[in-house]
Amino acid sequence: MPAENAPVADNLDDDDYPAYTMGRAAAVLGTTPAFLRSVGETGLIAPRRSEGGHRRYSRRQLRIAARARELVDQGTPVEAACRIISLENQLADALRLKQETGRKLDGGGTDI
Repeated sequence: MPAENAPVADNLDDDDYPAYTMGRAAAVLGTTPAFLRSVGETGLIAPRRSEGGHRRYSRRQLRIAARARELVDQGTPVEAACRIISLENQLADALRLKQETGRKLDGGGTDI
């Protein structure tokens, strides 16, 4: 999570900084706020809230929502698209862990 009082310049490179309002995020993705709400309701992304209670999205969340939109545009229901993305993320994590474990074993590491 970004520091609340981090200098603005530090936030420019932070993929997790909630810089996009719902309207701007929808415009960037070429979708509607309702689509973003539905993706959020599945739990795939959880936008932060401003002091006024408005949703704020990070670049990382926009990339995830863009993947969901890609699947929806191909005819996949929103809930199924979000589940697919969740499973893709789990698979990527498992493969990354497998590679790390393989490197440790190949290197003779004893910290497993």
